[in-house]
Amino acid sequence: MKNLTGRVALITGAGRGIGRAIALRLAQAGCDLVINDLDAAVLEETADAARQFGSDVLCCAGDVTAPDFAELFVGTALERRDALDFVVNNAGYAWDSVIQKTSDDQWQAMLDIHLTAPFRLLRAVQPVISRLAKQEIARDGTAMRRSVINISSVAGLGGNPGQAGYATGKAGIVGLTKTLAKEWGRYNVTVNAVAFGAILTRMTKGGAGKSTITIKGKQIAAGVSDEILAAMEKDIPLGRAGSCEEAAGAVYLFCLPESAYITGEVLTAGGGWTL
Repeated sequence: MKNLTGRVALITGAGRGIGRAIALRLAQAGCDLVINDLDAAVLEETADAARQFGSDVLCCAGDVTAPDFAELFVGTALERRDALDFVVNNAGYAWDSVIQKTSDDQWQAMLDIHLTAPFRLLRAVQPVISRLAKQEIARDGTAMRRSVINISSVAGLGGNPGQAGYATGKAGIVGLTKTLAKEWGRYNVTVNAVAFGAILTRMTKGGAGKSTITIKGKQIAAGVSDEILAAMEKDIPLGRAGSCEEAAGAVYLFCLPESAYITGEVLTAGGGWTL
C-alpha cells in the first residue's frame, strides 16, 4: 500500500540490518528517503533497492557522532524538497563489557551513538519542523502530522549484564523521547520509541567473534555465541528471535495515520521477551 506517498523520512544507520529494512518498508509505502550509514557502499545498495519501489532517495554517508553531522544530514534532506515528515534515529552498535572492564572510551562511545547523536539530530531538525508547522497553521489552520521514532532496546528498559554503556544509552533515549513528545506536541509531531528485543542482525546472530565492525579504527566483535542465542530464544514467548523486517514493521506503525494520537510511548518489539 502506498499510504505514505510523498512523505519524506530521515533514517540513520540504513545501510544494513534493521535500518535497511526500515528504509525499504517506508519506500514500499511510497515514502521518499534521506538515508545515512557509516559505510557508503552498503548505503548505496539500500538506496538502489529503495528506488525499485519508486522512492526518491538521497544518501548522506558519514559518522552520526561527528559534531557537524546533524546539520549536514538535515541540509541534505532539504536540498531537493522543503519537506521533512519522519525522523528515525536508528544508528547504533553494541560494545559490551562488564563494568570493571569498560574503559572511558567504550562508555562514551555508547552514549555518543545512542544518545548524543539522536539529540543533535533532533536539535537540528527542530527549526525546520517549527517553520513548516507554522506555515501550515497559517495556511490551513493546522499543522501536518509528523513523527519521530527513536530506537531503544529491552536492555534500556530492564538492563542487561555486560551492557552498562549500551543499556544506559538506550535508557536515555527513552527520556529524550518522552521530553520531546511534550515539547513538540504543539507542532503536531508525535515522538515515540521502539525498544527491540532479540532481532537477528550481525550484532546478535550466533557465531560470536566470526565478524567484526570497524568504528573509528577499532575492531569491535559482533555477534553472540550460538549457546547464548539459543538461551535467549528459549525465553522468548514466541520461541524465536525476530527478523529485521518484523522490527521495521514496528517503526512503520508509528508512521501510519492511525497512530496520530499516540505520543511519548515506548513500544517493545521483542516477541514478548523482556529483561
